[in-house]
Amino acid sequence: MTARGAARAAAHAAAGHRLGASEPRQEGPADLRLVPPALAAWGAAALALGVPGRAVVTGAAACCLGAVVCLLLARGRAGGWTAAAMALVCAAAGGGVAAAHAADVHRGPLPELARRYAHVTAEVTVNTDPRVVRPRVHGSEQLPGAVMLRAEAVRVTAADGTVTATRSPVLLLVRRNGTDGGPSAWLDLLPSTRLRVRARLVPPQEDAAGGRDVAAVLRVRETGPPAVTGAPTTAQRTAGKLRAGLREASADLPPDARALLPGLVVGDTSRIPPDLDEAFRSADMLHLLAVSGANLAILLVLLIGPPGAASRAERGGLAPRLGMSLRATAVTGALLTLVFVVVCRPEPSVLRAAACGLITIVAIGTGRRRSLLPALAAAVLLLVLYDPWLARDFGFLLSVLATGSLLTVAPRWSAALRSRGVPGRLAEALAAAAAAQAVCAPVVAVLAAHVSLVAIPCNLLAEFLVAPATVLGFAALAAAPLAPPLAEALAWLAGWPTGAIAAIARAGAALPGAEIDWPGTWAGALLLAALTVLVVSAARGLLRRPWLCAACAVLLVLAVLRPAPLIRPLTGWPPPGWRLAVCDVGQGDALALAAGEGAAVVVDTGPDPGAVDRCLRTLGITAVPLLVLTHFHADHVAGLSGVLRGRAVGAIQTTALGEPSGQAAAVRRTAARTGVPVVRAEPGERRRIGDLSWEVLWPQAPPPPGPPSPSGEDANDASVTLLVRAAGLTVFLPGDLEPPAQRELLTARPDLPPVDVLKVAHHGSAYQDPELMERLRPRVALVSCGEDNPYGHPSPRVLSGLRDSGSAVLRTDTHGSLAVTADGRVVAAG
Repeated sequence: MTARGAARAAAHAAAGHRLGASEPRQEGPADLRLVPPALAAWGAAALALGVPGRAVVTGAAACCLGAVVCLLLARGRAGGWTAAAMALVCAAAGGGVAAAHAADVHRGPLPELARRYAHVTAEVTVNTDPRVVRPRVHGSEQLPGAVMLRAEAVRVTAADGTVTATRSPVLLLVRRNGTDGGPSAWLDLLPSTRLRVRARLVPPQEDAAGGRDVAAVLRVRETGPPAVTGAPTTAQRTAGKLRAGLREASADLPPDARALLPGLVVGDTSRIPPDLDEAFRSADMLHLLAVSGANLAILLVLLIGPPGAASRAERGGLAPRLGMSLRATAVTGALLTLVFVVVCRPEPSVLRAAACGLITIVAIGTGRRRSLLPALAAAVLLLVLYDPWLARDFGFLLSVLATGSLLTVAPRWSAALRSRGVPGRLAEALAAAAAAQAVCAPVVAVLAAHVSLVAIPCNLLAEFLVAPATVLGFAALAAAPLAPPLAEALAWLAGWPTGAIAAIARAGAALPGAEIDWPGTWAGALLLAALTVLVVSAARGLLRRPWLCAACAVLLVLAVLRPAPLIRPLTGWPPPGWRLAVCDVGQGDALALAAGEGAAVVVDTGPDPGAVDRCLRTLGITAVPLLVLTHFHADHVAGLSGVLRGRAVGAIQTTALGEPSGQAAAVRRTAARTGVPVVRAEPGERRRIGDLSWEVLWPQAPPPPGPPSPSGEDANDASVTLLVRAAGLTVFLPGDLEPPAQRELLTARPDLPPVDVLKVAHHGSAYQDPELMERLRPRVALVSCGEDNPYGHPSPRVLSGLRDSGSAVLRTDTHGSLAVTADGRVVAAG
């Protein structure tokens, strides 16, 4: 026996335990030999997916020739030439595999049929989880919700009866009439299910580099449940039952916990409402709603022990307590990983999560980080060769960056914090959150066009809650088929940390300075990366100056909280004494009338909940005694949830004409869900709050009886029209009234006075009644419209007429949000 073997045997003998203790393995310099090949394969695959096949063949041949030359130069000695040869070979492999996958997209009849927008009958095999596509606003309409899923077309029947067998990747987009979400029957589909669909083919959109990962988009109009021609596999049915069991076990939890627990455990986000999704997005916590390597790492840590026992991994966790040997522990970990992949569906994102999770557990099990970068590089190489489309996937990029930061940057930052007296566990958590955010922030900025200032503290607080929520959630999932009462009890326990995570996201997103706008381009990403490097470099010096650190922390807190007395002198917004504010919400209307400290009467909500919420937050509005919805077009009501978010709303007042019917019904559902009463505006109605008073001028009569119109053609002329008096100002708010109703209003109210401020009807549309404009003669005309909108709003002729009559004209698309003060001064936020 060698001296080293004898030392190892002595260490095991002295351990006092039949399982022994592992030999602590020392850290060494990082092994980077696999990094260049992985990066070469990744880059070549990303490039090959967007260029012609002939160019890929030429490039692959050149790489192979270059590899041969490098090997000849190496002359049998390992070194730089050998590493270069390996990188070139991997580049050729990545490009070749990517070209083969890209060829599948162009092969078969679907691309040509899609260019003709043909109608076909197709048999497809579902490959991924169905996902809800949220309804979006297009002008005055809110497009219906949809379900999106990826599939493989195996048989296509064209309109002329031609039948073709194929194997082409496709995207199914299933729409239905209405605006309340996607078809629920389609959401129950499992991967490997075979369907027959009648659809219209549409060419897929290409990415920025000219690539596309599906042969066609199949637009399916729901006329009933999906036509299933083949059942899913046994493994998928089992996984579906487990996931359904978790949903049932969590059905009685509070709303946020009920929505979040399945997403946190198995990536099931079907219950998450738009406002909670937006809160996670603003706080840069969306990674918690997707299956990630952290989920698997938590389960494996439970099995083999915490990071603190990495050098003695077999002596931590449940494995030694159950008397499991190292070999049994390894097999159990592999089986646990397999179950994880099956339950969470074997999609590329889940496979990526499994790979990254196993890499994390290598660190915990071996206690040496030197082997981790090669493991990460190997995982990247294998996954890119398995699915080259991952090379262009932002989620894959973020996963690799986050894992790499935890292996390289976080340990150094953690050691630096510990050397300055920060407790070990807190130092590790803080370093991990900061490193992941610093490395991933430039990519997130490209995706979301914002930078979150609350991401690090929110993720740091959530980190301590994710582990118990995940473990208890998986326990509930496993218990659901066997003991539903036990599963409900476990889900109830998991609901506490899960609800706390949701509360952290909502609290962080609600802060006035939670996020700042940032250019959503790669140039913006490079700028943010450069600023991050400068900040990190400066932080080294700051850590040696406690008072300077404290000053920077105070400045950051002020930037996030943005107290009005301190921020207003710097930004001028909101102006002191403002009485009316027109929010910049894009192509839509949203106004606020000051009604006391922190309170305002809000008129319309715009098309985007996030935009109106941000505007009201900057104005300091926490209470809305009355929310007036002038009519039910989406560009006036789709942002309703943003006004309701974290604010006390007394009542919602609407027009009598409930058209478009789908959007009117959506408003009533949202109001009922939040317990806010809905009342009808009555002509001649007068109300007052302090020095704010208003009168309802229009509509004068209720609509005639008859079935509601889904299109809402008459909705504009049924707009609630208000004459407002605020601290000496007279304001006219006509909603979207068009000339016929404007003329009727003028006839019904010949006493209509001139006004100080006019919110120009219908976003400055050309359809304005000149007699009404002449009667009102506003000193200030405000236009709420979206930048580069496709409707030509506002009309140059209308703007010119207003200016010629002496009105000062301001527009949200060029000036940003607008506010009018008590003395009639107009201040623009932009």
